[in-house]
Amino acid sequence: MTPDELVARFRAEGEQRYHDRHPFHVAMHAGQLSRQQIQAWVTNRYYYQTRIPIKDALILSKSEDPMFRRMWMRRIVDHDGAHEGEGGLAQWLRLAKGVGLDVEEVRSLKHVLPAVRFACDAYVTLVRERPLVEAVASSLTEFFSPDIMARRVVAWETHYPWVERDTLEYFRGRVDRARTDSGEAIAFVLAHAKTPEVQERCLDALITKCNILWALLDAVQAATAS
Repeated sequence: MTPDELVARFRAEGEQRYHDRHPFHVAMHAGQLSRQQIQAWVTNRYYYQTRIPIKDALILSKSEDPMFRRMWMRRIVDHDGAHEGEGGLAQWLRLAKGVGLDVEEVRSLKHVLPAVRFACDAYVTLVRERPLVEAVASSLTEFFSPDIMARRVVAWETHYPWVERDTLEYFRGRVDRARTDSGEAIAFVLAHAKTPEVQERCLDALITKCNILWALLDAVQAATAS
């Protein structure tokens, strides 16, 4: 495939499979979730958030290129923060407080569903076991997150007024960062996925990541069904 054809395939696969199509996600944006369901999603999604800097550290360890490592290292800082209380994980815990959860209970991970742990750990395993270019390709779900994050802020402000608005900063911040991150990732994949076999394996990595995100929502939906 040419670079344009490969990008089109990534977009087509992601648009078909991304978790914004999941019934739980659709219900969230339509204002149909209960307080309990929102809280369960925030609690369980936090476990996924904690896996992100771990998978990014694994990606760093696969590269011999200092330029690539400098670029990718920013992602770890984005989530862990340069200092205590900064970064995406800290913002997510502020979100947890904003939806009425006990922050230390969320941080402890003791209420994370087993199926959510399994799905998120599968993402770390994928990144650990795949070659660098495929591991990077798995992150290309970020193609689709900016628009979804923007819509989520509007949906939550509209339908869930009981959520403290200033705790939605994680979603707001991801709009621009995801655009930057996905641009860097696709440039790397296009530069290194030159054969049909490697291109297909990169697509498979993206599809697997989409399935992992879908499985996370399956678990939360099943656990909170009325």
